[in-house]
Amino acid sequence: MQCAILAGGLATRMRPLTETVPKALLEVAGQPFAHWQLRWLASQGVTDVVYCVAYLGDQVRAYVGDGTAWGLRVRYADEGEALRGTAGALAHAGALGLLDESFLVLYGDSYLDVPIADVWATYLAAGMPMLMTVFRNDGAFDRSNVRYRYGVVELYDKNARDTAAERLHYIDYGLSVLTR
Repeated sequence: MQCAILAGGLATRMRPLTETVPKALLEVAGQPFAHWQLRWLASQGVTDVVYCVAYLGDQVRAYVGDGTAWGLRVRYADEGEALRGTAGALAHAGALGLLDESFLVLYGDSYLDVPIADVWATYLAAGMPMLMTVFRNDGAFDRSNVRYRYGVVELYDKNARDTAAERLHYIDYGLSVLTR
């Protein structure tokens, strides 16, 4: 199983901590966050990781290397100075020939309590081009951005002005499966 990790953003909400250290390398319980995330991915059956990096990406590359410390194969899609956003970062990784036909996508700051094998099996059984994990949020942890009904994401809108009127009670949980 392959996972693309989106770790290229500026992490402005974490300033001043992220002025010189990328968010993926901020320390959590004595280790850079990337350590815990990669350890979790390896324990869940992921074997191949593609880091989509930009801002301070050289530090991520220096720390993670080729991934052997976690039993993973790690490669990089470096956006350089031109931040492309989520879709652009994945398109760039695809253009570099780094992405499998189907792959997981994980935010570089997400550590989830979800069995990846179950997510992957649900994706395969659905026969759809993508799957998004969602969490019932009702605006509690962050702004809700997903309308989910009958097992289907009906609307995903990170910029909705009136989440109640749009019936956005869920939030994207940070893990998706996409078809290249």
